[in-house]
Amino acid sequence: MIKNYIKTAFRTLFKNKGFTAINILGLALGLATCLLIVLYVVDELSYDRYNTKASRIYRVNEDLKLGDNNVLYAVCMPPLAKTLKAEYPFVENVVRLKNAGSWHVKKGNVNILENRLAYADPSMFDIFTLPMVNGNASSALEEPNSVVITETTAKKYFNSINVVGKTLVLNDNTPFKVTGVIKDIPKQSHFNFDFFLSMATWPDSRSNEWLQSQYNTYVLLKSPSDAKKLEGSFPELLRKFSGEQMKAQLNMTIEAFEKSGSYFRMNLTPLTDIHLHSDRSGELGPNSTTQYVYIFSAIAIFILLIACVNFMNLSTARSSNRAREVGVRKVLGSSRKYLIAQFLTESILVTFIATVIAFFAAALLLPLFNQISDKDITITAQSLSWILPSLLFIVIFIGSLSGSYPAFYLSAFQPIDVLKGKLSTGFKGGRLRSFLVVFQFSISIFLIIGTMVIYNQLNYIQTKNLGYNRNQVLIVQNVFELNKQAKIFKQEVKEIPGVINATMTGFLPTSNWKSTAIYFKDATLDQKKSMFPQSWEIDEDYINTLDMKMAAGRSFSKDMQTDSAGIVINESAAKFLGFDGNGINKTLYRSLGGKQTLANVKQYHVLGIVKDFNYSSLRENVGPVVMTLAENTGALSIRVNTTNLPALLAQIKDKWKGVSPNVQLNYSFMNQEFDASYRTEQRTGQIFIVFTSLAIIIACLGLFGLAAYAAEQRTKEIGIRKVLGANVSAIVSMLSKDFIKLVFISILIATPFAWYFMNKWFLQGFAYRVSIQWWVFALAGVGALLIALITVSFQSIKAAIANPVESLKNE
Repeated sequence: MIKNYIKTAFRTLFKNKGFTAINILGLALGLATCLLIVLYVVDELSYDRYNTKASRIYRVNEDLKLGDNNVLYAVCMPPLAKTLKAEYPFVENVVRLKNAGSWHVKKGNVNILENRLAYADPSMFDIFTLPMVNGNASSALEEPNSVVITETTAKKYFNSINVVGKTLVLNDNTPFKVTGVIKDIPKQSHFNFDFFLSMATWPDSRSNEWLQSQYNTYVLLKSPSDAKKLEGSFPELLRKFSGEQMKAQLNMTIEAFEKSGSYFRMNLTPLTDIHLHSDRSGELGPNSTTQYVYIFSAIAIFILLIACVNFMNLSTARSSNRAREVGVRKVLGSSRKYLIAQFLTESILVTFIATVIAFFAAALLLPLFNQISDKDITITAQSLSWILPSLLFIVIFIGSLSGSYPAFYLSAFQPIDVLKGKLSTGFKGGRLRSFLVVFQFSISIFLIIGTMVIYNQLNYIQTKNLGYNRNQVLIVQNVFELNKQAKIFKQEVKEIPGVINATMTGFLPTSNWKSTAIYFKDATLDQKKSMFPQSWEIDEDYINTLDMKMAAGRSFSKDMQTDSAGIVINESAAKFLGFDGNGINKTLYRSLGGKQTLANVKQYHVLGIVKDFNYSSLRENVGPVVMTLAENTGALSIRVNTTNLPALLAQIKDKWKGVSPNVQLNYSFMNQEFDASYRTEQRTGQIFIVFTSLAIIIACLGLFGLAAYAAEQRTKEIGIRKVLGANVSAIVSMLSKDFIKLVFISILIATPFAWYFMNKWFLQGFAYRVSIQWWVFALAGVGALLIALITVSFQSIKAAIANPVESLKNE
């Protein structure tokens, strides 16, 4: 019997090849898209789960509120790690990591700039699952100036992984002994370093300072249930250890500190939550957000629903041709259950074919999808263990669901009504199909509006006045490699034709260089009148080179020796301190650490107030910034104005080689660094456009099927109207208006939902954002109407120009 069902199903499908192709294409497209999104979501949720002890690993965080300043840190104090291990028996092990920044690593006579280095404690390999392929994991990072590298790095510098005992020279004069080689860290990790330098190399690693934070600290608990116990003990731990230093330096206890409205707290973040749930100062790498996981999960569900709805619509559109078949089968003795089984077999067969096509299509499109999403997703044996059962479930579930309407509806026809031609009365009620069309296009219009909002926000980011000019600024990295020659290099570069100005500092609006300090408003050193701003070291050319604007006062001048005791603050700092634009020559007191007395602070006077500039993501408001005049050789930013950039670059490279022939010149452009900071949003916009386009295509296939169904049911009516003199445009209008009404209803439904969710789920994540204008909804609506009209018109015109003789010859 089953063999007969399948045989009949194939015969029916081949009989209607066009219909079958459209049906399979729509479903396969929806399933392939859904599968790609699911792979993306699974990849996002899998971060750090490669660690076999992941469920027991937690990162310790700090929350600091000082006056009106509130900062969330992913780093902790130097002595915390050893204290946790010594004080709490349920803490199995602890490890500290510290981002080491950029170093030059010598290969032959060339120094290569590497950016993925970190200091790590010896317990690193006991806590994290980083298999060592060469070396002893338990002792690899015990000695100063030892380093563990990844397989790829070993091959890069030694063309081998058997390199234990060999030496790497960093920054041209610091030798490190290679004590281990580990497998490359999976990309699904919240940190991804190529070099792990022994923590013993870092001089401050043995500090007993409890009021400084610079180490990412991870604890391995004996049981996940111990996490709440450890968090509950943090207040007492801080009172015991930090309290003593706070009393000595701030002349107050932690209790008094908290009574003043400030606080100093610690908490835990599970390792597997860091990637999607943490955005703190001092993260070891850029993290993502659950926002995008939710958005793409919703899109996957929507597209899958659209594909299923299409299947039902297209099946219904052709079902009238099967009505007489049903009547004849029933007259010949076939029961309803066998007819239901026949229709469900056909539906499941089509779903199976579409699913197979979808799987291979997704596999073929995966490299392109990886390129767009900046992922490295692969279909492995492990992923197939859940993909194949899921696809089998989809075949059965969607096949049964999508085929249920035509199966149960057609099988219920009375043979006498069907064979007498009374079928049409049973097809007048199209409420379900109308609902499905409205549902499809509501989702499509929602996605169109969402895509336009994302595009407008990205365009706003690119065009917003940031308070500085990032265009035509060349950044030469790591100028500190030049040592005492750095100033000479800057001066020689400024003399090159085409160079307008240059400033030497690593503190740039687009860089990751950040530093904070405590400033007091008056000599009382009252923390209620304190400020915890960004504290940047700049030179006298900084403001002019970056084309910043002064709101009041002046910038630093090399002709004014007293400027070493001056500062330039931004408008946010002036507002925070209550200066209201009248802060010139006001005095601020900077804490130098240790006991907070006048003997332990440095006094500055305000030279000028610079207009606010965005130095971090537009997701955040501009905070207070204080700039001091000091030498900082982190980078050299060069403003250029030339039509021959390659020639200018060649001259800069020659100047670099003149002062440092063995160190590689590394440079970037400020506008590129700015764009890189919003790469996540740009990728999201691209993915949104792709998925929205696919959703519209799938929805149009459903509308095409419904238009075909309507035209088919009204063939004789169209023939009679043409005989009575109706022209083609009148018939097209008659067939199209009902569908256009449905799309218009979809616009009314989708618009408020799109406005609400794009404001709540996307735009509210930006401190600086666009407002959703009325024309966005109008353009999306008009676009949807045009797409629907073109889709429907194809079938309408085809029906309108048909010869009426063909439809009426049997009457």
